Amino acid sequence: MSGDGEDDRQGARVVAAARAWIGTPYRHQGGRKGVGCDCLGLVRGVWVEIMGREAESPGTYAPDWAERAGTDRLIEAARRHCGAAVPIGEARPGDILLFRWREGMAAKHAGILTGPDRFIHAYEAAGVIESPLVPAWRRRIAAVHRFPCPPAGGQISTGFESEA
Repeated sequence: MSGDGEDDRQGARVVAAARAWIGTPYRHQGGRKGVGCDCLGLVRGVWVEIMGREAESPGTYAPDWAERAGTDRLIEAARRHCGAAVPIGEARPGDILLFRWREGMAAKHAGILTGPDRFIHAYEAAGVIESPLVPAWRRRIAAVHRFPCPPAGGQISTGFESEA
């Protein structure tokens, strides 16, 4: 988990932003720091803090959306906004971790890596917490994506900005 220059600085910014969400209660489809969020709301909220705007709105989703979708929506959205996945062995603090509960299922949980063996995520029983990345979590990692660095003096545009 070593890095270089701007990626390391960006990762440190992402980790600091994610840690500010710790203690936020769990709320399905929520995305407000200190008020309530789910795992996707946490990642989206940190994205807004780092990138300066929403990447895209996921729309309304049920708790079992991944089982019913027929597609891997989390991984597809991560590719659109972050580019190709990073090999798991090259994950750095600040990277987005996407998890699937079983092989063949869509990824349906997300968190942000904070160190070699820790990550921040939100789940129903605890809200936003920093957890050890124990083998039970590590083996469920489906993809790792890196937050892009905004260009100097501005935000990036992906073409998927939310409408006001």
